[in-house]
Amino acid sequence: MKSGVFTQLYIHLVFAVKYREYLIHKKLSDEVYKYISGIITNQKHKSIIVNGMPDHIHILFGLNPVISISDTVRDIKRSSSLFINEKKWLTGTFAWQEGYGAFSYGKSQLDDIYKYIANQEQHHSKRTFKHEYIEILKKFEIEYDEKFLFDFFE
Repeated sequence: MKSGVFTQLYIHLVFAVKYREYLIHKKLSDEVYKYISGIITNQKHKSIIVNGMPDHIHILFGLNPVISISDTVRDIKRSSSLFINEKKWLTGTFAWQEGYGAFSYGKSQLDDIYKYIANQEQHHSKRTFKHEYIEILKKFEIEYDEKFLFDFFE
């Protein structure tokens, strides 16, 4: 960090398991989420919460502006895939889908987004991942073409 440089940047990441398979089951999720939190911390970001569902993940972290969001996502996906595959928890190879969503929040919004991420199971009892993701894009007024969204197999 340079002298005289002060930042407070909070990012909510969302990305999906390849083919939207339900692979991050309860028995694996705690270890996977802790591992991902460690990747974030090692990059000098501030890991706030990592949670998700068997087919997708949500991450909230304080961004270290020296490392780009795309580099952060690349490292999380690469390292966590290697970790899961080395553990041989699954038959076949684990991978994340291409793409991700990254959304910024202010400090005053952290409590709400934290609760939203923490309550994913409850949230998804009422809506699908596709509905959730499109809702986030609309909330942030992000234009999108459906063909470039995650592969939704619903």
